[in-house]
Amino acid sequence: MGPKKKLIVLSSTYPRWKDDFEPGFVHELCRRLTNSFEVTVLCPHSPGAERFSSMDDVNVVRFRYAPQCLETLVNDGGIVSNLKSSPWKWLLLPFFFIAQLISLWKLVRQWGPDVIHAHWIIPQGLAAVVLRFFNSSFPPIYVTSHGADLFALKAGVFQELKKIVLSRAVGISVVSSTMRDEVGRLSVDLDKVTVLPMGVDLENRFRPNLAVERTQWEILFVGRLVEKKGLQYLIQAMPSILEQFEDSVLTVVGFGPEKGRLIELAESLGVQKQVRFVGSVSQSELADFYQKAAVFVAPFIMANNGDQEGLGLVVVEALGCGCPVVVADVPASRDVSSSARGVTVVPVRDSAAIAEAVIEQFRQKDPEYHEVLSSRASLMARFSWEAVARSYSAELNKILSERA
Repeated sequence: MGPKKKLIVLSSTYPRWKDDFEPGFVHELCRRLTNSFEVTVLCPHSPGAERFSSMDDVNVVRFRYAPQCLETLVNDGGIVSNLKSSPWKWLLLPFFFIAQLISLWKLVRQWGPDVIHAHWIIPQGLAAVVLRFFNSSFPPIYVTSHGADLFALKAGVFQELKKIVLSRAVGISVVSSTMRDEVGRLSVDLDKVTVLPMGVDLENRFRPNLAVERTQWEILFVGRLVEKKGLQYLIQAMPSILEQFEDSVLTVVGFGPEKGRLIELAESLGVQKQVRFVGSVSQSELADFYQKAAVFVAPFIMANNGDQEGLGLVVVEALGCGCPVVVADVPASRDVSSSARGVTVVPVRDSAAIAEAVIEQFRQKDPEYHEVLSSRASLMARFSWEAVARSYSAELNKILSERA
């Protein structure tokens, strides 16, 4: 067996340290790809993070794009949400892109990678494509879109940039089937587009715990506090739920720019005592919430700027822990809800329907959690990290063999 091929991974979202509450799905994939590749991640620097480090055999290089106190474009909600909540951060974008471009150029020259995997079309995929345009010997580029980069940024110039990036990538993956249709609307060759979700640690973390007794009236929400998550419609459902079950409580796990507005909404409805904002928690703590809740609700919507959920792996996490789910009928959620048991689908932006579904779940004297657990085998086959990593490794090796 020869030496491992070298893989550079570009990402804007990456854990800053162990047990960081920032989404860790790119790292979870990278650390499993180290079985087949020598992996180096290039991502933006954040206050408190090391410039150069190693995490689970993954080399991590973080580029500086502003004075440390201003490096706030990425964390606590993601780039798209941060630009919406703080328009002044648009001023950071040129510096971010140029710094990423220079850092990638230096890393390619110094390290000589065999392939580049860009997570998100813009700005990561765009940076790689720009450098390849000026250097035909630049490594082949594989692009993965997670949702916000594809559904948001609808202005004409961004649509053209997305089309350029996707047309010049040698391979493309999207995390749900509805995203594949969206790529097709950009006149991109769909033969090179594969539907490959990110994974969930269903083997060790998100699994039932029979030693934990579920609370009788607890509703759970997990996610960034941004518009597309639709939390406001769940909060608006609380008065109706409380009329029937006065001991009900909504636990909100997450952080983001919408938190202040959502707290005000709960206060205006008089349900602030029944809505607990617990903030961010580490991945190692998250399963405890799913294992104890009576029902999990994912009230996704399409945001006003067109952004919407790419897949909604929180639904898979909840089902993996044996927790019944109520989910809004956005296109991406159908990839899970169509084949999993224990899922109630409600119309989008419909607080009354959410309340009715939760009340129905509470009315079950003996909730059939075994119905949810019967979906674990199919979930494992599609969403376990081992299965997902094998698929991504196969895609990247396919590119290298075709190049050879």
